[in-house]
Amino acid sequence: MEFLTSFKSLLKQGPAKKGLIICFVLVFLDQFTKQTVLTQITETDRVPILPILDFVLIWNTGISYGLFDSSGMFGRVTLSVLGLLITLFLLVQMVRSTGKLERLGYCLIIGGAIGNIIDRVIYGGVIDFISFHYENYYWYVFNLADVWISLGVITILWDSFFLSGKTPNGV
Repeated sequence: MEFLTSFKSLLKQGPAKKGLIICFVLVFLDQFTKQTVLTQITETDRVPILPILDFVLIWNTGISYGLFDSSGMFGRVTLSVLGLLITLFLLVQMVRSTGKLERLGYCLIIGGAIGNIIDRVIYGGVIDFISFHYENYYWYVFNLADVWISLGVITILWDSFFLSGKTPNGV
């Protein structure tokens, strides 16, 4: 119980509050783009955006790159609960974080994770729609939440390996 009390007080502090706002903005942007795709594109459409970029509608019922397909109710619930638990852990890490860049990394991962969890809970799978390709070579189809998560991991790694301890006065 003491943990919850101290966590609530940390959430009221400026940096944590800003972090939560960033998370909500990222979730909103992710969900907005996915809803736009759902209303504009069918599963058989391929909308060319650039010579190397198309928008398509793909349902991913697994995790990254379609691994561990969870199209059944058990898999859907398992991946959703696991995602929520990991997100809560990352939220605690974000609140405890003292570095701005590290905190931003956690915000990116949390915002992306929540965006994909919302899809999984509502639709049973994640809405992916960004398709990069070159000639007949196609990369995996993904969404903004996946971009946020990848950027978040890169940001935290960058901060850990290259910037950790190099901020003025140890801040």
